[in-house]
Amino acid sequence: MLDKTYQPAAVEAHRYSLWERSRGFSADPDSGKLPYTIMMPPPNVTGSLHMGHALTFALQDVLVRYQRMRGRDVLWQPGTDHAGIATEIVVTNQLAETQINKQQLGRIKFVERVWEWKTRSGGTIIQQLRRLGASADWSRERFTMDPALAVAVRRVFVTLYREGLVYRDKRLVNWDPEMHTVISDLEVDNRETNGTLWHIRYPIDGEPGRYIVVATTRPETMLGDTGVAVHPEDARYAGLVGKFVRLPLVDRLIPIVADEYADPETGSGAVKITPAHDFNDFEVGRRHSLALFNVFDQDARLNDTVPAAYRGLDRFDARNKIVADLEAAGLLDKFEDHTLMVPHHDRSGVVIEPWLTNQWYCDARVLAAAALTAVEDKRIRFVPRQWENTFFDWMRKIQPWCISRQLWWGHQIPAWYGPDGGVFVAETEEEAQHEATAKYGAAVPLRRDEDVLDTWFSSALWPFSTLGWPEPTRELARYYPTDVLVTGFDIIFFWVARMMMMGLHFMHDVPFRTVYIHALVRDGQGQKMSKSRGNIIDPLELIDQYGCDALRFTLAALAAPGRDIKLAESRVEGYRNFVTKLWNAARYAEMNGCALAAGFNPTQCRLTVNRWIAGTVVDCAAAITAALETYRFDEAANRLYQFVWGTFCDWYLEFTKPILQGDDAAARTETQATTAWVLGRIVHLLHPIMPFVTEEVWENLAGPEAGLLMTASWPDFPVKPADPAASAEMEWVVDAISALRGLRAEMSVPPAARIPLLLKDAEPLAAERIERHQEHFVRLARVDGFEPATRVPASGVQAIVDGATLILCVGDVVDLPREKARLGKEISRLDAELAKIAIKLANPDFLAKAKPEVVEEQREREADVTRDRDRLKAAYERLEVV
Repeated sequence: MLDKTYQPAAVEAHRYSLWERSRGFSADPDSGKLPYTIMMPPPNVTGSLHMGHALTFALQDVLVRYQRMRGRDVLWQPGTDHAGIATEIVVTNQLAETQINKQQLGRIKFVERVWEWKTRSGGTIIQQLRRLGASADWSRERFTMDPALAVAVRRVFVTLYREGLVYRDKRLVNWDPEMHTVISDLEVDNRETNGTLWHIRYPIDGEPGRYIVVATTRPETMLGDTGVAVHPEDARYAGLVGKFVRLPLVDRLIPIVADEYADPETGSGAVKITPAHDFNDFEVGRRHSLALFNVFDQDARLNDTVPAAYRGLDRFDARNKIVADLEAAGLLDKFEDHTLMVPHHDRSGVVIEPWLTNQWYCDARVLAAAALTAVEDKRIRFVPRQWENTFFDWMRKIQPWCISRQLWWGHQIPAWYGPDGGVFVAETEEEAQHEATAKYGAAVPLRRDEDVLDTWFSSALWPFSTLGWPEPTRELARYYPTDVLVTGFDIIFFWVARMMMMGLHFMHDVPFRTVYIHALVRDGQGQKMSKSRGNIIDPLELIDQYGCDALRFTLAALAAPGRDIKLAESRVEGYRNFVTKLWNAARYAEMNGCALAAGFNPTQCRLTVNRWIAGTVVDCAAAITAALETYRFDEAANRLYQFVWGTFCDWYLEFTKPILQGDDAAARTETQATTAWVLGRIVHLLHPIMPFVTEEVWENLAGPEAGLLMTASWPDFPVKPADPAASAEMEWVVDAISALRGLRAEMSVPPAARIPLLLKDAEPLAAERIERHQEHFVRLARVDGFEPATRVPASGVQAIVDGATLILCVGDVVDLPREKARLGKEISRLDAELAKIAIKLANPDFLAKAKPEVVEEQREREADVTRDRDRLKAAYERLEVV
């Protein structure tokens, strides 16, 4: 017997434990089933479940549960990423709390401490994924630093090096001067900052008293300037191109070059070029063969390449001194307040410095070619399709990939240096020593490269390294390529594209056939969630309050392609009510003797209402199957919601109450069996999205001997148990009663009032249907009597349904003139609101300045208000007729 109230916390813990013990999550390489594989994007080992995780893992779990029920051999490959920088920061901070300095501890002992931390605390997010209901094959859990995966990493690095696709180079990187490491673009947080724009006079060589004025927000970098750029079509500077200016404070001659990077409409139209400290300037410098002067050391202090007065100064102290010296020299033209985006490391919070340094690089342009072709040839497809254009745009402009990091935690680069600096790249130190001995003619001491690989390097191998590569395992042969990758748009370049590159290069096949890109989860107002805004929604808190199924269903229902999710807690609360609705329907069925009947065949039902609901179940199942096959999670969830809450609970259960409580034993038995059969189909269809409550209901309905719903078969109906006539009749009854209910609501008819119903212009079929279903109209529309009419009386309001005009005589219970006045006033208010919205949306300034989510919010509000206004206008027009 189901409890009176659904208790999600108790059910979820119990059910998940049963699922794990059943090994129902496990893939079976020996089965004859068609494999279905999803690679779980490995969350950082330092991480805790956030709403982005909740969305991506909930959608993946919907797919794997659905495919498992479809009879596929499902492998959802789980694991975590070692998260080099994030983990190093966590452990370093923990050591600092106990007065232990990382550098004094040393690399070997520090790495030991990280492994200890990983063993103790690194599984937090995996346990949180279990709370989300994730049905991954935990027996195959992997970690990007596992020994087997480390073998794969070394093999790939060495192979690419020997193919000339990994190499050392001196280029500009994002440098954290506190952590002393390169960081990726994804780890750069550009923060809006109130700063200053200084306009500096650069004297033109050989023309005393003549200057070219450049503007900069970073005067401390001017000591490394090696050029000034102007636009080639800027007539103001046509005669200066090819001449030189004297760099203030340094007195170095630097050329004036013509380059389209300079914008004639910005500032003076002339820009200083500092190739060693700005990414755009680096490219300008390459085009014009400008020198590169690195003026900072690894701490972002000015180095020995600058005049003595500035050496050793912190970059921001140097800024103040340089500005003061320029002003004293009469070379500061003016300065003004300026808002700019300043890059910070999202982990350490330090301002990032573009810095010229030697690093290891991967030739991404060569590797990208095969990935581009795979998408162009449709061997990999993006859903939604629009993301292909984003992918193409980035891949065709791809730059060398900096793959080295100055950290201790991570895959140490397998490169060793000889006494003369010669490099030996090998999978093991023994191999490197063998190569060195062959070169030098004797054994020599080797020094290993201290850098580690970018975390994205090892995660790029995830689709095949987790399956045992480079060994030719049966899992690799069976589960690669994978079927679909589910991920966010922000890592298309950092992870998705790189998996394509590595998979195609080493496996000679695509790593996945489909890439489903989901949107960003925002707060209820469409704002991006952030600690600074204080609007972060914790998925675990929502699970605690409303249950996991409610959160999962919310995320699925809002996962419309191409649209960010506006997540308000009220949404989750609403879908918690949906879970409760299902639970109460199951209890109602149980209390009314509805049980699964052996050999039940819905096509043999005698009652119209039962034939109707059976056909509706089939239609619903087909729609859900189609939606999940095409990654329309929102359509699947919303169709289920409409069917369960509306068709089944609000209509079918209400229609059949008199049967279950009546004296016709045969009708009651058929309806009990039909109700149980429909409820069974419902929990099957709902299970991928709402696994916990459906498993609980299924066991109560079918008994433990029926087995787990998780591994049950998906509802397929080879023969449609539908009766078109029964469907047409019951849908007409639903429409007619809904129309009458709508009239009552629009006219503010008291709920308890029974209103006479008049039938005008009723065709024979409509009249027959009303006659057969009088009981439903009396009970559900609260009408009193059925009389024919030739006109609409003064006290009546009408609704037209197929084949009849239904008239409610509301004049005796509603003050019609007063109601008309109320409606008119409300319509006027809505018209005024629509006019204000229209003015906003027609204003070019508003559209240009407002954030996209604000504009979208206004459009949605316009649609909502229009819908309400039109509904009220229809009611008003009915009263006009009266």
